[in-house]
Amino acid sequence: MPLSFTERLAHGPLLCDGAMGTQLYERGVEDDPLDLANLTHPDVVKAVHLDYLRAGAEVIQTNTFGANALRLAAAGVEGQVEEINRAAVAIAEQARRLVGQRIWIAGGIGPLGRDSSPFGALDSATGHNAFAQQAAALADAGVDLFILETFASLPELRLAVAAVRSVSPLPIVAQMTFDAEGVTPGGDTPEEVAEALGELDLAAFGANCSVGPDLIRDVVERMARVAELPISAQPNAGLPAYVDGRIEYSADPAYFSDAARQIAVAGARLLGGCCGTTPEHIAKLRDALRGVEAARPAAVSKPARPAATPSAAAPEPSATGLAELLAAGEFVVTAELAPPRGFDAAASLDKLRPIVGTVHAINVTDSPRAQGRMSALAMCSLVQSKLGVETIMHMSLRHRNLLALHSELLGAHALGVRNVFTVMGDVPLGGDYPQATAVSDITASGLIKLMAGFNQGVDANGRALEGPTSFFIGAALNLNAPDLDRELRVLERKVAAGAHFLLTQPVYEPETVERAAERLGGFPLPVLLGVLPLRSERHARFLHNEVPGISVPDAVFERLATAGDGAAAEGIAVSQELLRAVRGRIAGVYFMPPFGRYEVVGETLAGLDLTGP
Repeated sequence: MPLSFTERLAHGPLLCDGAMGTQLYERGVEDDPLDLANLTHPDVVKAVHLDYLRAGAEVIQTNTFGANALRLAAAGVEGQVEEINRAAVAIAEQARRLVGQRIWIAGGIGPLGRDSSPFGALDSATGHNAFAQQAAALADAGVDLFILETFASLPELRLAVAAVRSVSPLPIVAQMTFDAEGVTPGGDTPEEVAEALGELDLAAFGANCSVGPDLIRDVVERMARVAELPISAQPNAGLPAYVDGRIEYSADPAYFSDAARQIAVAGARLLGGCCGTTPEHIAKLRDALRGVEAARPAAVSKPARPAATPSAAAPEPSATGLAELLAAGEFVVTAELAPPRGFDAAASLDKLRPIVGTVHAINVTDSPRAQGRMSALAMCSLVQSKLGVETIMHMSLRHRNLLALHSELLGAHALGVRNVFTVMGDVPLGGDYPQATAVSDITASGLIKLMAGFNQGVDANGRALEGPTSFFIGAALNLNAPDLDRELRVLERKVAAGAHFLLTQPVYEPETVERAAERLGGFPLPVLLGVLPLRSERHARFLHNEVPGISVPDAVFERLATAGDGAAAEGIAVSQELLRAVRGRIAGVYFMPPFGRYEVVGETLAGLDLTGP
């Protein structure tokens, strides 16, 4: 009777295949995602499988890394999950029949491609269903086992294992990705991963992707010291480099196979390749593994993970001026500035000079209307250094991934820019570069959590910073939202995440403010009310009809129309009446000067006594 997968794994190193995506690209497949090649280029996919089988692979993985509903939705083919996965298994089965050997077909499952808690918006039920749907399709089509690969998040991998196990009893191999420092992107050590995955119903676990064989060997050695289950390893062919418009990997087959052989000696029982590996790499590895028995290093106590606490030498951060003013109950005046389209900020700074003595802070927008402009951080730094006025840096989520957000926040703090307002940002499709990608790695509440963690002295992965930051965190509140109930639920999440103050869209009637305040039993955080003085009836109708989040009541249209040439003064009067009426509800004002007319700040404040409640 032929051995089962788990029995064969116990008998010594078992050879898996190498990269599928690299091979498909090399052979001219340009489908995005590559999972679609199962439908559009089945012969090419089969040829890749055959080349790996002829190289000596005993396990081949289906071309289904991203074939889950959430990833496929980006290409509008989320309804083809079953079709794509079934086709992939059928192609692998055809290849197996052609070689006529004992081969195991592994259903390949990758991460969902959507950020989950604590920073993302993906809930566990949605994630579970996506994994389960894909696994069920693969199992029904006839795979022998599952390989869950390239997971960066331990919680997501746990979720995937549970989902797969809910639909199939087949063996599962679970693999995480590690960086050059030997930890996962989530900050977990090999020992911690081995301990966590050792508690799950798995046939094996291990590491794949990210780094080359030498670094993966270190990970395997550390896992093997505490693991009871077999260990798997599928390293990249070194680190990638961009050469002449192509991604190339540095490790040639001879080096790769020699280094991978040491991974087997270190304790791995399932070995193969990931990005950049080819059938030549696998053939060399087959030869190198002859006569190798996987070692089982002596168990040792797990090294303690360094506590995520800030350095004792780091000075205690001071509060921002804005934070101190709001805490003292001062009425705060801020005004908005859009950075210039070029690199010369002199004209922008000159516009602000007349109001330097009037405002407490300048709101600096981040690529408004998805236009190519100077970065908000650079403009904030210039305003603070040249004018001596504190700034509130707007940070758009649509234009940066999590890594960029992390880096820019640390840079902002180093430059003394510590008031940060979280905003989704405008969709690139309507801006200067419609071909640009809208990223949205995390939600607004996720960015707030990230900054709140920095303020505790730890980063997104729980690693200690040199000390706590002192970000004063702003969040958006749209008082004009069509679904106010939903807007207030979102606000609750932002408050719970750690927001400190709120900025609103422009408002034109007191009832809008009162309605939300009454629903909340009072605003939970200081509110800087958005005020955009209207210049004319045409201006008002444009904002009302063409700018999302702005609502101008009919009564204001009538006042502006009646005012004729005095419409601009009437617009100032509307803003003054609003501020008088809601002074008891708000902590300050967020001016958005129309058409760069910063004189409206002084004109609106003239004659108003906003110092008291």
